[in-house]
Amino acid sequence: MGFDPVSGVGLATLWLVGGCCFFTASALPLCLNLEAPVPIKYPLEFCSDFGYRTGCCDSQLDKQLNIRFNSMNITSQICSEYIKEILCAQCDAFAAELHGPHDTKSSPNLCNSNASSVHESKGYCSDVWDACRNVSITDSPFSPHLLNSAPSHPRLSANNDTLSAQWPSRRDFCAAFAPPASDPYNASFCFDGGPYQFQSEKQDTAPKGICLQKVELGAYINMIPHPDGSNRVFLASQSGKVWLATLPEKGSSNPITLNESAPYLDISNLVVDNEEFGFLALAFHPNFLQNGRLFVSFNCDKTIWADCAGKCSCTSDVGCDPSQVGNAVTSVPCRYSSVVSEYSANSLTSPAKALKISSKEVRRIFTLELPYVSHHAGQILFGPKDAYLYFMLGDGGGTGDPFNFAQNNKSLLGKILRLDVDNMPTTEEIANLGLWGNYTIPDTNPFKNERLARPEIWALGFRNPWRCSFDSLKPLYFYCADVGQETYEEVNLVTKGGNYGWRVFEGPNLYNPPASPGGNTTESSILPIFPILGYYHNQVDPKQGASAIIGGYVSRSEQDPCIYGRYLYADLYGSVMWAGLEFPPGSGNYSATTINFTCSASSHFPCEFVGNSTIPKFQYIFSWGQDNDRNLYILSNGGIFKVISPTACDFTCKKSLPSQFQPNSAPVPTRSSTAISSHASRSASLSILSSNTSFMLGLIIWAWLM
Repeated sequence: MGFDPVSGVGLATLWLVGGCCFFTASALPLCLNLEAPVPIKYPLEFCSDFGYRTGCCDSQLDKQLNIRFNSMNITSQICSEYIKEILCAQCDAFAAELHGPHDTKSSPNLCNSNASSVHESKGYCSDVWDACRNVSITDSPFSPHLLNSAPSHPRLSANNDTLSAQWPSRRDFCAAFAPPASDPYNASFCFDGGPYQFQSEKQDTAPKGICLQKVELGAYINMIPHPDGSNRVFLASQSGKVWLATLPEKGSSNPITLNESAPYLDISNLVVDNEEFGFLALAFHPNFLQNGRLFVSFNCDKTIWADCAGKCSCTSDVGCDPSQVGNAVTSVPCRYSSVVSEYSANSLTSPAKALKISSKEVRRIFTLELPYVSHHAGQILFGPKDAYLYFMLGDGGGTGDPFNFAQNNKSLLGKILRLDVDNMPTTEEIANLGLWGNYTIPDTNPFKNERLARPEIWALGFRNPWRCSFDSLKPLYFYCADVGQETYEEVNLVTKGGNYGWRVFEGPNLYNPPASPGGNTTESSILPIFPILGYYHNQVDPKQGASAIIGGYVSRSEQDPCIYGRYLYADLYGSVMWAGLEFPPGSGNYSATTINFTCSASSHFPCEFVGNSTIPKFQYIFSWGQDNDRNLYILSNGGIFKVISPTACDFTCKKSLPSQFQPNSAPVPTRSSTAISSHASRSASLSILSSNTSFMLGLIIWAWLM
C-alpha cells in the first residue's frame, strides 16, 4: 500500500526515494528475537517453498532449520512435510505472534476447529496429529517437557518420541498447541501451513467524540499509577516534586485530592527548571512493593550542582568538538545533563504505605552531559515483558541534529536505551565498557557485541521522542511519538534494533539539514522503519498551526468502548486529537481520524473553552496519563482532564467492549494460496485428513519540544 499523510504506513511498504525503490522494515516486533521482519534478500533453500517474501529468516537461520530438521530423522514423508512447515514458521513476518503463548519457541500455535469432542476435531493441528502420531521425531518440537503448561498427567512413555506416546489423545495435543481462547488477541494467531494472512473485515466506525472531566487544576508533567493497584497515582511537576494523589471513586465527579504542601518526593533543589529543562519522568521497579525501588529522570546544571557532572555526549568518538556547541544560552560546553537516579521507599513502613520518601539519592544510574539545550526527551519505562529500563533520549538539540547523533551508533543521543538496573557493574566494568553509570547491558540488546555501536542502544533514529507507552493488552507493541523538525509529527512502533530514520528522514520525507559538521548518513545506507501514524503541520489549524506531537496510550478502559483499542495522541497546542487504529488487529495497517472532544458539564472544576468553541482551554498539553483501571487522562497547563463516558457529553457510542469484557471478536486467520496448494497436494495420502481452518510542569512552552 502507499503512504497516506494521516494514516502512516503499513507493513513492508515500497517507497520511492530519488528514483530508487527500496523496502522498509516492518514497524511490528514480530520475529522471535523481537527484531522487525525485513525483506528476504536472498532466496532461502530449506524454507523456499512457503512464499515468505518479507519475514524473519536469513540464509543462516534457514541453514540452522535445515540442520535441525535433518537431525529429527523422520521416516514418514507426509509427517516430514508438516514438520518442515512448522519449523519454517519461524520465517513468517508474524513469527512472534504465532509462537507467542508457548513457553517453547519450537512450535507455533496450530490452527484447529472448536469441536466439542475429539472425534469431531478438524483442522491443521488434527492433521499434524494424524500424520505424525506414530512417527518417531528426535528432538520433537511437541515434547511436553518443553511446556511449563504441560498436562498434569505423566507422559505415557519417557523414552518414546512419537506423539501418541507423549500425548494421551489428539484433543490433549491440540489443546496444548492451539492458541488460548482466554487470550482473544493471541487467539487470532495460529499457523495453518503457510504465511499468515488476515481476513478482510469491515472496520469499526470512528468514535463520535471524547468526553472529558476536569479533575485537577494543577499543571503536571507525569502521572503514574501506584504499583499497589489502588486508586492512587503519582503526579510530578516540572520543578522536581512528586505528590501521591487519590483519584475519585468510580463514577464520581469529585476532584483528585492531594496535599500540595507534603510532596512524596522533593528533589527540586537538584532539578534545573526552565522552559527547556526539568523533571521528566518517574518509573517504579516491577518489584517495587517488595524492594521499594523507584527511578526518576531529570535535567540538572553542573555549575550549580557538582554531582550533575558526567561525561559529555559531544566527544571525538562521535565526531564532535565540545567547543563547537557553546551558544548564547551557555558558554560552558555540556553544562546541563540528563540524569536517571534511583530513590527508595523502604523505611519503617512498607513501600506501599510510604507517604513520603527520602530525597537522598540511592544510586546514580545514568548521567549524560548534553551538547545543546533542547530535545532531551527523558522518559523512562520498565518493559512489561522483560523488566528492563527503557530510557528515551532525544538528539541533543540544534537545528537538524547538526552532528548527526541520531544516526551515529557510537552516540547515545537520538536513541532509546535498554538498561539492566538489577545487576550492578563493578567499577572496573564501568571503566572498561565506558558505561555512563550503574547499570549493565542485557544480553539480548541488539548492539551488545558490535564494536562500532554502543551496547545500551535498543533503537535509533529519533529526534525527540515525547511520550512512549506499551499497550497494556499487547505488550510487544511499544508506541513512541517523535517530535518533528519542520513538517511532520510521527508515531512509531519501536522494535529491537529498529532505525526510525531521523535525520535522514523526517517522517516519510527525506530531510536536508542546514548544517552537517558531524557528517551525513545516506538514505541508501539504512533500512528505515517509517511511522505508522502522524500528521503534517499544515493539516492542523492553519491559523495556529501544529507545534509538537504528544504521544498517548492505546485505550484499554471500559469508560468508552468506542475508543477501546485505539491509540490516542494530540498536538501540544491542544486543538486537535487523533485516534489511530490498527486494522485488522496485528496486520500493521494503521489509519487515524481526528476526533471531537469537549468537557462535561458535570466537571467538578468548571471548564474554560477556547473562544466560542467547545474545545477545552488546555493552553498546552504536556502528556497523557493512566490509572490502575487504565482510564486515560490529559495533563495540561490548564489542569488534568479525565476521559469519561462519551454519553456525558452527548456523544453516542453503540459499540460494546470487546475481548475480556465481551466474547472474542478477533479476526479469523485465512490461509495463503501457497499453503492451500501445499496442503491439497498431500490430502489424499491421509484417509482422516479434513479441510483446514482458514490471523508524553509548570509551563512547558513551544521551545521545549521543538
